[in-house]
Amino acid sequence: MKFTLKQIIILFLSFYAFAATSQSTIVRGTIMDAKTKEAIPFATVFFDESNFGTTTDSVGHFVLETDKYYTKLKVLMIGYKPYSRELIPGKDQTINCKLTAEEKMLNEVTINSKSARRYRNKDNPAVELIRKVIDHKASNRIEGFDYYEYEKYEKIQFALSNITEKFQNRRAFKKFQFVFENLDTTKLEGKPVLPLYLKEVISDARYRKSPNAKKEIVKGSKTVAFEGYVDNQGLDAYMNNLYQDINIYDNNITMLTNQFISPIAGISPTFYKFFITDTIIEGDEKFIRLGFVPRNHADFLFQGIMHITLDGSYAVTKIEMSVNKDINLNWVKELKIRQEFEKKENQGYTLVTDEFSADFGLSKGKMGIFGQRTVSYKNFKLNKPRPDADYKGDLIEVNDSANYRPMEFWIKNRHSDLTASEKSVYTMVDSIKKVPAFKRTLDVIVLVFAGYKTITPYFDCGPLSTFYSFNPIEGFRLRFGGRTTDAFSKRMVLEGYSAYGFKDQQWKYYGGVAFSLNNHSVYEFPVSSLKFSYQRETKIPGQELQFIQEDNILLSFKRGPNDKWLYNNTFNFEYLQEFKNHLSFTLGFKNWIQQAAGGLNYNRTDYTDYTSSEKNLQTSEVSLNIRWAPNEKFYQGKKYRIPVTFKNPIFTLRYIQGIKYFLGGQYDYQNISLNMSKRFYLSQLGYSDIAIEGGKIFGTVPFPLLDIHRANQTYAYQLQSYNLMNFLEFVSDQYVSLNIDHFFNGFFFNKIPLLRKLKWREVISAKVLYGSLSANNNPSNNSTLYKLPTTLEGVPITHSLEKKPYVEGSVGITNIFKFFRVDLVKRFTYLDHPDISKLGIRVRFRFDF
Repeated sequence: MKFTLKQIIILFLSFYAFAATSQSTIVRGTIMDAKTKEAIPFATVFFDESNFGTTTDSVGHFVLETDKYYTKLKVLMIGYKPYSRELIPGKDQTINCKLTAEEKMLNEVTINSKSARRYRNKDNPAVELIRKVIDHKASNRIEGFDYYEYEKYEKIQFALSNITEKFQNRRAFKKFQFVFENLDTTKLEGKPVLPLYLKEVISDARYRKSPNAKKEIVKGSKTVAFEGYVDNQGLDAYMNNLYQDINIYDNNITMLTNQFISPIAGISPTFYKFFITDTIIEGDEKFIRLGFVPRNHADFLFQGIMHITLDGSYAVTKIEMSVNKDINLNWVKELKIRQEFEKKENQGYTLVTDEFSADFGLSKGKMGIFGQRTVSYKNFKLNKPRPDADYKGDLIEVNDSANYRPMEFWIKNRHSDLTASEKSVYTMVDSIKKVPAFKRTLDVIVLVFAGYKTITPYFDCGPLSTFYSFNPIEGFRLRFGGRTTDAFSKRMVLEGYSAYGFKDQQWKYYGGVAFSLNNHSVYEFPVSSLKFSYQRETKIPGQELQFIQEDNILLSFKRGPNDKWLYNNTFNFEYLQEFKNHLSFTLGFKNWIQQAAGGLNYNRTDYTDYTSSEKNLQTSEVSLNIRWAPNEKFYQGKKYRIPVTFKNPIFTLRYIQGIKYFLGGQYDYQNISLNMSKRFYLSQLGYSDIAIEGGKIFGTVPFPLLDIHRANQTYAYQLQSYNLMNFLEFVSDQYVSLNIDHFFNGFFFNKIPLLRKLKWREVISAKVLYGSLSANNNPSNNSTLYKLPTTLEGVPITHSLEKKPYVEGSVGITNIFKFFRVDLVKRFTYLDHPDISKLGIRVRFRFDF
């Protein structure tokens, strides 16, 4: 059969069209002002004769991809003439578009070509509109009602993201292939996710404006269970802090341990650019679509779109926002927030849908962690008072049956159905736990992060970091120990260790037992427990390290002389009681024998034989420790806690009473101290951690019982110690101290292009210590007291703070390789003391977003 030329052309074009439709058409590019060459954010870009499109980001970029056959690209933006451009179907292509400004009238808001081309706040209708939104905030937020109630449904998800076929086919996952049947491709565009955690909560919430009161009653709670492997309660607390409520009507929004300025904050026009992009008509209502972007892309700000009413209330009815890719925020590859509001009783607008999602990971294109929190609200009751008793009690109360609701309850009460992958996550987790390889993998993770290895179901060995260390007194030191697990007993924990020093050839040991007085573990909040322990151990006088142990291998490396130590024999009894309002108290008894070791001696000035000395100092003490941390949140691990929020102050009051003659006690004295700490957020300037402490000792005591101020001769930066002070350098019987650490979060570095790419952050600190030593506790005035320590040549190394305060400060860089903080520390006072460092570099490991 013969073909005419016309038929051949038609056949060729048909084949071309088929080939084009069988391949994806990818169009990327930048939209800019034709005259100023400035990027145009929030322009609408779409394929002609289709509903498929997108909007440009804060720097005018866009990407569109389709498998359908389109030949033309169109761009629309208020204030500019429509733009169209031919494209090649089935190809990956870059098309940059230059829009021409035009004058246009929109709903009493005039946008002229001059204001459209050059952004400024003056005479800018978008800025005038956002200022009206700011002026009407008080009347639009739900807190404007005197009373309100609603039902709340919350769903928190946790998944592995960007699961590739290569990853699935790894040999290590041969026994886990059934897991990958649960991949979800709807959560992240183009990135399959594997759900591993799901929690649902249904609760009733109520609010009263005056006197202010809030209360939430949990009716149902359902969580995927990893009991025995992951602490679900601790993970819940961490996830709730990570995905906490976001109120756009607040000036500052705390998120991922940082503060962001809200796009409707009073000062938002100073930090944001606003653009009117469209009008929307829904029924009889009309809205303005307002885009917003940061003026500085690296600042802690949002970018996105909001819908604003034109009925005179200037309320936000919908907002979608994210953070810029240039922001100095660790681990976050993608972050989105979506909220919708509805008008209630012709008064305020209430939040009805709240969604927060984030994709975390070490680098782009790699596997990460996807988290999503979705909350919906319904059944509102407004301005209906309740009796006072209905607002009393705990802020959150959980019904006794909340954790045991049948499936029928969830089917009936969920505000929206679960997806297929969400429904199957419960059964999938049960299947995972039955695979032996899963348990082995988690054992390795626990060993790396917690330092403990499960030897039997009843015993964990560790911590790993203390197995080997060294110091001037013991030389090389080996240690082995561990603790019982919940399988042994949930209400009783046994722990202990043995250690041996090859230089002093002495054994050290510890044994302890803790009993829970409630139905919880001895570590689970709120704790009610009794603990008994006995220990023989070495110690540097005055050192009480935070969260770490002295025989940690990393602390074996120290600067300067370090030969004055103690052998301690200590019996301890503690009764700890914590309350749900985060008030706690500890009653204790301690019998303590301190034996001088190394270059430390207990010599008194009234000795006739100056070669003789006392060997032991023994005390018996009763103590009371009261701690109040209102609204404290923390990650509760199996055996430890990690604070996850610092917005509220923490108060700690300690009282110690020494009893002479009781069980060998040699002195009567009282020691009282008070510590107050708080984090202060300063919006774009970062935040400050401030701690104030004061203490006083009543009675006459030798220097080992004075306040020996916490020094640090390691090369690690310690937050609660003086990093250029020598061990035993200062003692006081009354003192006050101030510690300030301020983190700028890259406020200055983000303005410098090279440093902005490195994502370094600035930190400064100051530590000031005032103290004194009363005459009755000064060995120069009291011959019955031990002499203050000296060098072998008789040069004093221990001093009081009578003349002036001890002061040190530092400037540093954090977020180096996302994990490290490096400080240059300078000492400003007492520079004539022997063997001190006036300047030093200190390093600290730090995890932060």
